[in-house]
Amino acid sequence: MYKGASAVPIMKKPQKPSGKLNGSIQVVPAAKPARPKTAAERHQRLQKILAALDAGYPDATCALYHSNPWELLVATILSAQCTDKRVNQVTPGLFRKYPTMRAFANVPQEELAGDIRSTGFFNNKAKSVIGAARKIISDFGGEIPCDIDSLLTVPGAARKTANVVLGTAFGIASGIVVDTHVQRLSNRLDLTRESDPVKIEQDLVKIIPKERWILFSHQLILHGRAVCAARNPKCAECGLQDVCYSSDRTS
Repeated sequence: MYKGASAVPIMKKPQKPSGKLNGSIQVVPAAKPARPKTAAERHQRLQKILAALDAGYPDATCALYHSNPWELLVATILSAQCTDKRVNQVTPGLFRKYPTMRAFANVPQEELAGDIRSTGFFNNKAKSVIGAARKIISDFGGEIPCDIDSLLTVPGAARKTANVVLGTAFGIASGIVVDTHVQRLSNRLDLTRESDPVKIEQDLVKIIPKERWILFSHQLILHGRAVCAARNPKCAECGLQDVCYSSDRTS
């Protein structure tokens, strides 16, 4: 039984981010903010960041289509080095063809690889999905494990994937999801100086309240897509200008 069903939309299209924080678009770039010098100033700045994200993306959630934890795990595995948009084009048909975990466990790898070819790295992903299905059936009775250590033993479930599944499907804050958007924005906002996702997560969990871990990553991902793009970020439209040291820069 999907215990997190009440918290997860059933095959619901993700919200379209507006990119408008604090209720309006700022058309004049703000001056670069001064860097805080004390712990109290750093805390105050963090609260401003969280408040702005709440104003812009109060209902942020996972963008991957799914109707249960298993489908979310499959979709997250497929999302590696691939856009959520592309994954969402593939998974509805995929889940119709393979409606159960056991169906995925029994499909030949070559056939599944063909089904997911457009997501890239399809051979490795097919191997991971089939391996995950077989591992969960044999070791966990067909139920997605709800603790990070057990979930990390499942093929294809690296730390980012495990955090996505536990946070979105079960509401369990096992950590902070660090994808390319979270990595980029965390550096631009000077929440970390690290480049390795594991070290970035370690820095973020020290300063972000645990009750915010799940929502925070979804909010940064949406803001990264809507405004703070890797190239040509829309700084003039960003409600985080007054706390961002990277305003009007691309890195």
